[in-house]
Amino acid sequence: MAAKACDEKKAKEIRVININKVSYISEWILIAEGLSDVQVRSITKSVEMELREHANIEPIRKEGVNDAKWALLDYGDLIINIFQPDIRKFYDLESFWSNGEILKFP
Repeated sequence: MAAKACDEKKAKEIRVININKVSYISEWILIAEGLSDVQVRSITKSVEMELREHANIEPIRKEGVNDAKWALLDYGDLIINIFQPDIRKFYDLESFWSNGEILKFP
């Protein structure tokens, strides 16, 4: 649902990483890219609304939404990171979690 919500707002390079065998902090990491502050906020809002309406869950924690260079939504078993391109390259979470199972979406 979260990846689909990202895709509906034209997020780029959506990756879903299963980390349950390599980390205890979460089961899944979702990484997506928005090309501007406005798009990062739009993707973040879309994900929140989708998960609220269809899964009846709220994020435990949110970070970076106001600045919108990078936004984090923490749902416990799912951690969502939405980056602008330069910030995504800087943090390179795909490499950090490369020992997990990386899935492309769609």
